[in-house]
Amino acid sequence: MSDPRYKIVFDGALQPGVDITTAKLNLADLFKSDVTAIERLFNGSLVALKRDLSHSDAQVYLQALGKTGIDARIEPDTTIELNLSDVQEHSAPVTEPDSPYAPPRANVGEQQAEFATLKPLSAEGRIGRLRYLAWSMVLSLVTLPIVSVLALIGLGLVSTDSTSGLIIGGIFAFFLFLAFAIIGILFSIQRLHDIGWSGWLWLLTLVPFVGSFFPLVIMVVPGNDGANRYGPPPPPNSTAVKVLCSLWIVFIGLFFVGGLLGGISAIQQEYETSLESSYESGSVTADEVDVGVEPANSAEDAAEAPPAPVDSAKE
Repeated sequence: MSDPRYKIVFDGALQPGVDITTAKLNLADLFKSDVTAIERLFNGSLVALKRDLSHSDAQVYLQALGKTGIDARIEPDTTIELNLSDVQEHSAPVTEPDSPYAPPRANVGEQQAEFATLKPLSAEGRIGRLRYLAWSMVLSLVTLPIVSVLALIGLGLVSTDSTSGLIIGGIFAFFLFLAFAIIGILFSIQRLHDIGWSGWLWLLTLVPFVGSFFPLVIMVVPGNDGANRYGPPPPPNSTAVKVLCSLWIVFIGLFFVGGLLGGISAIQQEYETSLESSYESGSVTADEVDVGVEPANSAEDAAEAPPAPVDSAKE
């Protein structure tokens, strides 16, 4: 009579205090698989993770699985030939590890794509730092001409005193601004997803003081190299993305340098104005002092003075 065989089953339960996202990431690392594929194990149905094991080998596998945070258990195996590949529809056959102490390396679930599909007008997906700057540059290039045209139309309506035209133009401009703002928010959410943060953190841009530097954090912090809970990484940057990103960086640099030079020029002008004012105030005081102490020996005073008396004795 052969020795009894055992299997390790899992129904989606977790150990106390373990977060489901952490458990999925740990399990994906153990099985050398993607997080999306691991999610098929958490559908609530009973899944056999490993079959046809001796009791000692089952204990070893159960201990390895327990470190991921899931609550698996050992049950007696039946004579039906099943393995972990039955969990997925199309997968390579599971090969037994050389050592009973090695973790299972079978593919569980569908194979995840290497790179995510770009969705500019969606709150899902991920974009990197360069693509975030490039898309923002495109949005700015589209926004500026439209704003300029609307400004010219508004000036024309003001000159003709068209009240109804101003109202219609104002409503149109509001919805246009709202559309561009939503698109910009979607770009920021995808950038946050690439870092591994929740898209709700975008609301920090509305917080006083924090909102002044948080957009800079979004542009600087690098994204995750591999897949995270928001999906696979974005595709590699194209040449167009790199060119647009370079233009945006140059634009930001010119804006910063222009602001710095403008500030220096304003400070210098203010200093020269203050110095000139002080100089003028000092010259007036000196003139007043000169007038008060001026001696009466000018040419006109000498001409008006009486002639000196003649000494008769000398004559």
